[in-house]
Parts: sequence; C-alpha cells; structure tokens
Amino acid sequence: MLVRDAMSTVVLTIGPAHTLRQAARLMAARRIGAAVVLDTDAGGLGILTERDILTSVGLGQDPDLEIAGTHTTTDVVFAAPSWTLEEAAEAMTHGGFRHLIVLDNDGPVGIVSVRDIIRCWAPAGRHPATLAG
Repeated sequence: MLVRDAMSTVVLTIGPAHTLRQAARLMAARRIGAAVVLDTDAGGLGILTERDILTSVGLGQDPDLEIAGTHTTTDVVFAAPSWTLEEAAEAMTHGGFRHLIVLDNDGPVGIVSVRDIIRCWAPAGRHPATLAG
C-alpha cells in the first residue's frame, strides 16, 4: 500500500504568526494532530504538532503569546505519495516523529501519520477483545 492510499488530504496550513492557541483550535476543529506552517518570508514549509503545543504549555508558556513559528519544526522529512507505507514508517522511526508532510509538485497534498499507517495495516473489524481469545 502507498502513502497516497493512507494519507489524510485534510491539510491545515497556518502562518508562523498564528498563536499556539489559534493553531490548537484549528487542529482540534479538524480533529488532526499537525499543521503545515507556511513561512513565505523564509520560503519554506514546517510542521507544528500537538506535541509541540503540549511541550510549550507544559513549560508554562502562554499559548496566547507563543507563536507557531517559534515552535515549528523546519528540518522536515517529506514523503512522496508514491512511497510505500513501509518507507514512511521507516522514515518516522528513524527520525523519531509521528507525521510526514506529503509533497507532490512542490506543494503539500496530505499528511500521513502513524495512526494512518496502523489503520491500513490493522485487520478491519477486529477489536483487541476479539484478538485476545
């Protein structure tokens, strides 16, 4: 199975000046765990994850004052829609992260997460209680 088959095509794109609270509200409304941060001044894409927001709040930082650009990961590994899920999982494991921005023709077309990969690999309709006995 390929990344294009598993990825979410709901891509939230925010700017680096969004506050963490604004980013969190937008992510929660869409039920997603990451946002693409587009910094047109710096000319690049980054990613802000729920973990980045959680870390900031855990440090006692004010989510109404902290901006996405300060907490964005800019050293991003991108996936191609044609990657296999194994390639995506290997990149995530090697890099220690849970989301990959999927690029096609130099633009984001999706995000693939560990959850997306597990959903594809887990047998449909089987619940943990069913597997135990």
